[in-house]
Amino acid sequence: MKISTKGRYGLTIMIALAKKNTDSPTPLKVIAQENDLSEHYLEQLVAPLRNARLVKSIRGAYGGYILAKPSNEITAGDIIRVLEGPISPVEVMDDEEPAKRKLWLRIRDAVKDVLDNTTLEDLANDTNDGEQEPYMFYI
Repeated sequence: MKISTKGRYGLTIMIALAKKNTDSPTPLKVIAQENDLSEHYLEQLVAPLRNARLVKSIRGAYGGYILAKPSNEITAGDIIRVLEGPISPVEVMDDEEPAKRKLWLRIRDAVKDVLDNTTLEDLANDTNDGEQEPYMFYI
């Protein structure tokens, strides 16, 4: 399973809203500018998130989007499923060799486990712990 830009940018929208963590709406324009993304593309992605009741839209001059429920109640899996569809790295065939079938199912379950046990709150609070900054070389 390859996560497309739909899933990646959808997570970006949701993480940005979780980081704002306020009742005041955030315009997509702000999220697009902060992340150097196309506002038009984000508008296309936010519609299914709104339909899935993960975000609420607020109209008006000071409108934008807010999370529809607390960030600790929304998982990465919720977001990815809305934008990408079912989580499955390969289509498992009934006539598949048992060892391969078992492997594909274990991989699927592992991916689901990570996505379903990672909340939006976790992603918003992640401060790059343990990851080393890339080396900077000056010439």
